Amino acid sequence: MNPGKPRILRIINRFNVGGPTYNAAFLTKYLEDDFESMLIGGEKQESEASSLYITENLGLTIRVIPEMTRSIGIINDIKAYLKISKIIKEFRPDIVHTHASKAGAIGRIAARRNKVPFIVHTFHGHVFEHYFGKAKTSLIMAMERYLASFTDRIVAIGNAQKNDLGKRFKICSENKIVTIPLGFELEKFSESVDAKRSNFRKTYSLNENQVAVGIIGRLVPIKNHRLFIDVLSDLKMRDVPVKAFVIGDGELKEELIKYARSLNLSVGVDDSDIVFTSWIKNVDEAMAGLDIVALTSRNEGTPVSLIEAQATGKVVISTDVGGVKDVMSDGESGILCPDNDKSKFCESLEK
Repeated sequence: MNPGKPRILRIINRFNVGGPTYNAAFLTKYLEDDFESMLIGGEKQESEASSLYITENLGLTIRVIPEMTRSIGIINDIKAYLKISKIIKEFRPDIVHTHASKAGAIGRIAARRNKVPFIVHTFHGHVFEHYFGKAKTSLIMAMERYLASFTDRIVAIGNAQKNDLGKRFKICSENKIVTIPLGFELEKFSESVDAKRSNFRKTYSLNENQVAVGIIGRLVPIKNHRLFIDVLSDLKMRDVPVKAFVIGDGELKEELIKYARSLNLSVGVDDSDIVFTSWIKNVDEAMAGLDIVALTSRNEGTPVSLIEAQATGKVVISTDVGGVKDVMSDGESGILCPDNDKSKFCESLEK
């Protein structure tokens, strides 16, 4: 440890592909001249893609805490708390900066109990809508208000989220919240686009006249992939020539494949209506190969796929939820549709 530099301990939920890993990794990498940083987090789930290649590419040494899992489990949560407490005692951070809900709960409690001088938490979205029932949501909100009471600064990744945290759900005083949009390395999305497009379309047997529509993200309920599949089914019945790509993986993959087939959509690669690609590491190549990028989520923090799509020059069609409005302009870079509105989404995609 360098005694002359302030020390920051960053804690993320788990090392799976998504905005939190990029955000925490970039902060750890690019603040290292001014601060001594350590990045720790939980292990990815089986259905998720690992994000460790992100930290490896940045030359970061991280620590994985296997006990910090997505689901609530008393024994594992206690073990994770004890491991984080031990790291805090050894590293002696001046700041603990937690990212997302599980890390935010265990990490902030450990930081407070170990008398860390300054505690920061970043919300990468929230679970106050469309995740759980009323009783569980109320319990989670009460817990977040308690955690916020001893957090020195809350970071929202967009203005819509700041409004949700401060005004709609009253998690803490608005004076405690600062909006800091996520930063991304977007150069690769505008480089060699023609070559990347050719590679992607050759891989998936697409000719230049076929319209390729993609949706990118975890296959979990909140992403509402069923709406995407419903829209594709309607377009097929109208003889609108679209080939769809579901890029990502998750707990609902097999269920979504069965659902697509139940609506008479063919699933495969060649001559199919819809391709389930799993995760694609070089997402810039996929973006280049697609013509339209869709998002059907019922709740979003900052939609990374829409930012990357626009950096590639693609039209986006999205449900108007969460922080989507913070990253796209309706009628300019794409079209916003009401939440879970199949008719409007289908009309927009056809347009």
